[in-house]
Amino acid sequence: MKPKPGMIKATSGYERFVHWMLAISCLLLCYTGLGMMFESLNFLGVIMGGLKGLKVVHNFTAIIFTVALILAIQMWWREAGIFVFPEDWEWIKAAGGYLWKVDHVAEVGKYNPGQKMFFLTVALFGALMVVTGFFMWLQPAFLPIEALRWMYPLHVLGFVVIFAFFFIHLYLGTIGSPGSLPAMTNGWVTRAWLKKQHPKWLKEMEHEGTLVVYKGGDKKKV
Repeated sequence: MKPKPGMIKATSGYERFVHWMLAISCLLLCYTGLGMMFESLNFLGVIMGGLKGLKVVHNFTAIIFTVALILAIQMWWREAGIFVFPEDWEWIKAAGGYLWKVDHVAEVGKYNPGQKMFFLTVALFGALMVVTGFFMWLQPAFLPIEALRWMYPLHVLGFVVIFAFFFIHLYLGTIGSPGSLPAMTNGWVTRAWLKKQHPKWLKEMEHEGTLVVYKGGDKKKV
């Protein structure tokens, strides 16, 4: 979808690539994992040749997810992995204005505390799933059987937490915060949305001269 004149560049092509690489591989892992975990959902493997096909797809998708997770952590840790006080704490106390009406929401930068919590959840529990998953896949001889048995419930724990947060992320990225989705589709958002959701970041870009505005076939820094 082509941006409209006056829209502001919020994400780069590389950011969107990593985001969707992580999201799609995560969803495919959830799909194949559920198909292997529950007998009643074994039918999910029909299009993949049965349970054996599910396992093959699951294992190799895990490699893609691991690469995407490393790239995401490397790219977003500095901005989305560290809380800034006191503004982040003030935002948290007001729940960002999502759950009840507030007169003033603390100004936040590129990522609000809710996004930071989601990022840290994916980073930490994603790493848990990667580590436990590879031990379950390879089952190295040096790992005691008691320790290997713990890999399975820990793997499920990671899945449950990330799956729950995924739906919250999906809601807030669409109908919960209208205007957010284009940031991860074509990379452009409206000034009104940016001023409401990330006013501090907007001011920082204006001050640093890094604000990129779409001028109808042209991009211009202001």
